[in-house]
Amino acid sequence: MNTISIPLLIVIPLGTAFLIPLIARKKRFIADILGSAATLALLVLSILLFRYQGVYSIGGWEPPIGISWVQDGFSNLMLVIVSLISFCATLFSVQYMERYTSKHKYYSLFLLMVTGMNGVILTGDMFNLFVFLEIAAVASYALVAFGGEHEELEASFKYLVLGSVGSSFILLGIALLYGMTGYLNMAAIANNLPDSNTMLLMLATVFFIVGFGIKAALVPFHAWLPDAHPSAPAPISAMLSGVLIKALGIYALTRILFNVIGVSKLYGGVLITLGTLSMVIGVFLAVGQWDFKRLLAYHSISQMGYVVLGLGIGGYILASDGNIHAGTLAILGGLFHLTNHSVFKSLLFLCSGSIEYSTGTRELKEMGGLGTRMPVTRATCTIASLSIAGVPPFNGFWSKLLIVIAAIQGGYHWLAVITILVSFVTLISFLKVLRYTFLGELPEFLKQIKESPKSMLAPLIILAILCMGMGLLLIPGIKEVILDPASAVLIKGAQYAQDALVLH
Repeated sequence: MNTISIPLLIVIPLGTAFLIPLIARKKRFIADILGSAATLALLVLSILLFRYQGVYSIGGWEPPIGISWVQDGFSNLMLVIVSLISFCATLFSVQYMERYTSKHKYYSLFLLMVTGMNGVILTGDMFNLFVFLEIAAVASYALVAFGGEHEELEASFKYLVLGSVGSSFILLGIALLYGMTGYLNMAAIANNLPDSNTMLLMLATVFFIVGFGIKAALVPFHAWLPDAHPSAPAPISAMLSGVLIKALGIYALTRILFNVIGVSKLYGGVLITLGTLSMVIGVFLAVGQWDFKRLLAYHSISQMGYVVLGLGIGGYILASDGNIHAGTLAILGGLFHLTNHSVFKSLLFLCSGSIEYSTGTRELKEMGGLGTRMPVTRATCTIASLSIAGVPPFNGFWSKLLIVIAAIQGGYHWLAVITILVSFVTLISFLKVLRYTFLGELPEFLKQIKESPKSMLAPLIILAILCMGMGLLLIPGIKEVILDPASAVLIKGAQYAQDALVLH
């Protein structure tokens, strides 16, 4: 029964995406109901299947010939994250998207994007991964341009061009792996790759790092993100930053590097370098921003640096047979921060949408004194700001603490210092946000504003509660059920191939 349920994670959003334009063209509330129902169903299903591990062969064709979908600890964690943020985003969209026309097209594109992300997470086939990645990417290009204004169209075109470049690198990497092994199934590729790093294998790895680095907006491949995120509607910004750059970028790159090619000291060092650059450059670019959503976009680059740094430290230590405990802790910290970032960054973008909905502006200098008129938005935005800055006891603190401890135990004290300094600069940046947005005197043109509608506040409250309580995931007993199975998949490395075949 569980194996039969795996395709529903693809079928539900894909089927609803095609159904909505057919029956909700004239009645907008039907699109709201179907969109929210689909994402809620995905959330419930991903939770019910969370502890299940298995392989589903499409059409009964056995791997490595047929296409398979693989469910393990890593993919299960990602599915819950995507489903949670998707549900909160669709709930927020019910009222927020009323200002836009063609609401049925919005939900259809939204669910196609979710379909693509779920497909990337589940697939055990390289070309299938590319197809789902393109489905999600094309839908996201259209959603960034959904407003139809000059700014949105320009940002979407830039995103399209750079996204296509990234996709081309990924396709070339897949072609090289296929040429070396004769397979597209990930498990079969892992079993048939040469033992040593040949020039072709290293070239394929470089293509994957560049291609998925663009999708994840890692420095220096980040140029598209600061324009795309501010231009998109707020719930789409939450999706792009909260889950899309993770599913299409971080998850896919990590899956291939750790479970297919096999991480080495060289690749671990590359991840450490990219993570450190993204952390530092992203946060300093964010500090000088006055457009709220643009500031958040640069912080997405910085926070992805934390995730990649943790994974890179873990991969490097494990590949060099160093302190195994430190390597395991670094990978756990990277994955935990990926989970935490999905929650607090989505909350921040939805808070920016709530503020823009009421005030009509994203410029921090034009705001002030909103705390008395928008108390719920203020409270949730404050919680999210403290979370991203790593202030205890909020969730961002615990994942950053794991990365710092792992860096110290692994002997990388300078990385631990950089991580702490970046968190301090992040805190300064968000103190500026809170000061200019909610404190001070209310401008004259904002005298009549009021709090956002309840349907927009509900997802803010849900995500804020998670920001306060997700530190509990590190409690023994809970950690072994939720976080450890995901980190174990990466720690095992190429053992994924044998596990996928055994599960089948």
